[in-house]
Amino acid sequence: MKSALHKVLHPIAGRPMLLHLLASVSELAPERQVVVVGAGRDQVEKAVAGTGAVIAVQDRQLGTGHAVAQAHDALAGFAGDVLILYGDVPLVGAGTMRAMLDRLNRGDEPRAVVLGFRPDDAAAYGRIIADGQGIIAKMVEYKDASEAERAVTLCNSGLMAVRSTDLFVLLDQIGNNNAAGEYYLPDIVMLPGGTSAVIETEAWEVAGVNSRIELASVEAQWQARRRTEAMREGVTLIAPETVFFSHDTVLGRDVVVEPNVVFGPGVRIADDVTIHAFSHLEGATIASGAAIGPYARLRPGADIGPRAKVGNFVEIKKATLGEGAKANHLSYIGDASVGAGANIGAGTITCNYDGYFKYRTEIGAGAFIGSNSALVAPASIGAGAIVAAGSVVTKPVEADALCLVRPEQVGKPGWAAAFRARMMARKAKGNDK
Repeated sequence: MKSALHKVLHPIAGRPMLLHLLASVSELAPERQVVVVGAGRDQVEKAVAGTGAVIAVQDRQLGTGHAVAQAHDALAGFAGDVLILYGDVPLVGAGTMRAMLDRLNRGDEPRAVVLGFRPDDAAAYGRIIADGQGIIAKMVEYKDASEAERAVTLCNSGLMAVRSTDLFVLLDQIGNNNAAGEYYLPDIVMLPGGTSAVIETEAWEVAGVNSRIELASVEAQWQARRRTEAMREGVTLIAPETVFFSHDTVLGRDVVVEPNVVFGPGVRIADDVTIHAFSHLEGATIASGAAIGPYARLRPGADIGPRAKVGNFVEIKKATLGEGAKANHLSYIGDASVGAGANIGAGTITCNYDGYFKYRTEIGAGAFIGSNSALVAPASIGAGAIVAAGSVVTKPVEADALCLVRPEQVGKPGWAAAFRARMMARKAKGNDK
């Protein structure tokens, strides 16, 4: 990855790859979760805090079998089934994990269940040779495979289900007599005295990430599936390929999303909402009937009420807009509460930061804030009040009052014409100082 960030912490749809995997695992209600890590332990340990996972350290990288063996102490006394997953294979779903466990416990008691797939290009994947019932005759790494074995299209994802009572006994029996001199986890399948089975899944679900190119490819696959899911659930995407979702984006029915919209983490959108083009939303909640954009930015804490409107080049941060409130043009509303039916004129800003602390602005229901106004927080605008255009408000404004904060307009007839004549005369004399 050529990165200071641990590989498994690079994000897909705004969530680290490892946390995608652990989120799917959590649907199985596991008794224990063990994350085996080599370098970068501190990063991984911090990332999994609160997930229930514990860390096991692989000091030397001696292969996948050796890595799994490092979980021995963390699984002491555990008598259930073990799923072996990979942090850089993030899209494996809970349904596939359940299918692996179900096959392990079907009744014929396979030693292990391996997850296989058939990619368009088998490339250098390890191969699985199995019969029509999925019983494995041989598993072999690509570098150790014959030409005939390399011609097989069923590939090994590396994911496996094994009973805990078998796992570490089997790991103790494998050696490292192979081209890489490593202890391969798949070698437990070929040990004498038992059989193993394979089940298959689609290639996209076991796509691995070993470079930023592959990271982009997996992101693209995730986004494509999420767009399809959204449209199936009643969302209109005008140009689906230009819309990007986060892992936790929630969309209601009859939502319309125009081109080039980006959803960051933490966005929840109710029914009948329109998100116009080129908008960016993160940590925002939008109620039914609201309209956002185009070119709007909703930052964390933005709470947009029913039928409210946030227009072009408007930024909302940690602020609520009440029902039917409008901020249609070129405004910044931060650390604020805007009452129902209030109107925020073009160019209005809430001056919420003094360089050290943030302060709130309260705008009452039905208030009208004229264009190009600056509301210096802490500020309070009463319900129904009108703030005249160009005002700099530094004191509370009473309900239904007019607030006018600007110099009296002075007109000097003929002054501009006289000024131009004087300047042209100076220029003609070559005196431009």
